[in-house]
Amino acid sequence: MPRAAAFFDLDKTLIEGSSAIHFGRAAYRRGLVSKRQLAKDLWANVKFRLRGSTDEETDALRQRILDSIAGHRVVDLARLGPEMLAGILPRAYPEMLETAWRHQDAGVPVYIVTAASQELADTLASVFQLDGGIGMRSEILDGVYTGRPAGPFTYREGKAEAIREVAEREGFDLAESFAYSDSESDLPMLRAVGHPVAVNPDPELLRVARAEGWQVVTFDRLRRRVRLGATVAGLSAAGAGAGYVVARLRPSRRERMWTSLRR
Repeated sequence: MPRAAAFFDLDKTLIEGSSAIHFGRAAYRRGLVSKRQLAKDLWANVKFRLRGSTDEETDALRQRILDSIAGHRVVDLARLGPEMLAGILPRAYPEMLETAWRHQDAGVPVYIVTAASQELADTLASVFQLDGGIGMRSEILDGVYTGRPAGPFTYREGKAEAIREVAEREGFDLAESFAYSDSESDLPMLRAVGHPVAVNPDPELLRVARAEGWQVVTFDRLRRRVRLGATVAGLSAAGAGAGYVVARLRPSRRERMWTSLRR
């Protein structure tokens, strides 16, 4: 029988928000980035979480990461790992981890696919007990980052290219495989597999998913939190403790998802 795999985007799919900001905070505390640059990245993270990111913003972030690590030892950046994980792990979506583990229990290997670094992808795959990570690879010479890329940028078509490489190497049938993402930018990855799933989709991905009959899963918290907060503030301070509503999967969608996993 053909072997299937499942490929999960990281930011806003497996975790709430952007993993890059946690790298930035840890790097700032170690003196790798300035306070000004950290503030810019914090604001970019807020915009990303609310409306997604543009190609220009993502390319700029990639270049800033490459520039910031140039000349640093691999081991020194690896030592940022515990601090980064302290920020990332509380933001993991339990719903998506359960989905990933159900794939594994059905014999389907699971990979994180992200524009973040290969090292972070590997670390999170290990922590989440997944089968592997696919991320941005940076050139290393004598244990030091050169600041140059060592492979395709795992963003847009680069993600699709990366999973095709893994599929060819591991013998996966992409027509039988799954991909999960929140963003229109991941349409190439989603269209590369036979079972695409839109998770907390941005408006364009939601439009495409509905038009093409893809499964849609929605439980993103921040957007509802912000909207509710603005409403409560406009009414009275007394309502500030009202909390927020988490959208749950409708039973029919859950049933369709688990049915597809059993195939």
